[in-house]
Amino acid sequence: MAFCEECFDKQRKLDELEEEVKRLKAKLREEEKKLQEGYFGSSTPSSKKPFKNNNTNNPKKNGGGVKGHIGYGRRKMEEEEADIVENIYIGNKCPHCNGELEKKGTVNRGVIDSEPAKINKKLYVIEKGWCPICKKTIIPKPPVLNKSLYGNELTAEKIVMHYGHGVTVGTVEKITENIISSGSIYNIFHRVASYLLPAIPKLIEEYRQEHVKHADETGWGTDGESGYAWLFCSKNISIFQFENTRSGKIPQGIFGNKELPGVLLVDRYAGYNKTLCRIQYCYAHLLRKIKDLGKEFMEDKEVQNFVDSFAPLLSEAMHLRGMKITDKQYYKRARKIKNKILELINAPARHFGIKEIQLIFKENEKRLYHWVSDRKIPAENNRAERELRPTVIARKISFGSQSEKGASTRSILMTILHTAEKRLNGQSLKKWFKQLLDQIALNPNIDPYSLLPARPS
Repeated sequence: MAFCEECFDKQRKLDELEEEVKRLKAKLREEEKKLQEGYFGSSTPSSKKPFKNNNTNNPKKNGGGVKGHIGYGRRKMEEEEADIVENIYIGNKCPHCNGELEKKGTVNRGVIDSEPAKINKKLYVIEKGWCPICKKTIIPKPPVLNKSLYGNELTAEKIVMHYGHGVTVGTVEKITENIISSGSIYNIFHRVASYLLPAIPKLIEEYRQEHVKHADETGWGTDGESGYAWLFCSKNISIFQFENTRSGKIPQGIFGNKELPGVLLVDRYAGYNKTLCRIQYCYAHLLRKIKDLGKEFMEDKEVQNFVDSFAPLLSEAMHLRGMKITDKQYYKRARKIKNKILELINAPARHFGIKEIQLIFKENEKRLYHWVSDRKIPAENNRAERELRPTVIARKISFGSQSEKGASTRSILMTILHTAEKRLNGQSLKKWFKQLLDQIALNPNIDPYSLLPARPS
């Protein structure tokens, strides 16, 4: 058989060009994906996305209760319930024709109103006493922090506004009608944080013993440098760490070097790998990766069949725990979902994207199915995601912390406030925090950990 060297070279060049076209098309798809969704694809934070499309697929539904639902109308306010009763008089003349009016009783109109915030200058007149036995002068302490110009009510209000509700310091300054400067407000924050610092190690130790633990992190700048806001939380505890690194030494400092009980819910970030605790990977992140694969290869039937089969299983696993079913029904369905996942993972596949997903599940089998044998363990890390959202909003409007001291103060105060809020069961956070400051004012050496609300039973 005759061999044509020229034809062989042409075919080789054609093959090379075809490979080059495939490579360039893949690169183009990747660039288009980054342009639309951001550098991290569907995992890109909303603040980093280049374009945010309006949602036109789901039109807004009309409000109102479901048909057959018993409504709860506004209840009339009785006079004895009102804090203030104000009489409005009609006068003697008709406003239309100026005729004489006959009085025909009254009607009530109840409203909920507020009084404008006011800063009061308070003077404590402190009575002194002399003990003739021990020869000492006795002066009682006022309910104010040592050497502080500002009362505990004002201090609690400003701290809760900024670290609890995300109000900027500039806005806090305006609310006080610029009587208190931003510099003084920051000094208040730093002073209170120094009193509360001893409670943090004990909260960390308490967090380590939780049966279900969550952890996550997001970007947070400090003094103009890139850094991270770390959150370690459970049902009753929230520990914030604002650091300049995403290194694994941060979770190591929280979890320590001893074997811990329970399970830790995280994404697949390697910084948590050295934690001496069982780990459950978040299915929401894995589901996002699978959906991204489907979007990237929309014309590949093998990929689409894999995504259509796998994505509903992960979604069902995440929703199963919240269903109103018995534990027996839960564990039966959980095992069934796991078996279906294993079937897809072990099935033969040709596409490299499918193989990549299968490899993730095969290599991390010990970190993917704790939810199957324990209903208390979720298959997703939504608690941490929700609790970090206010920090993400704060980052957008405050651009992070202005100094390392500010980041440390934020770590302490947010840990105390958000932990307390979980345990107060809807009670006033500001009222509780003011009472905490009163206790510290009377005894600066008191253990702040003992002042935290009790854990719900």
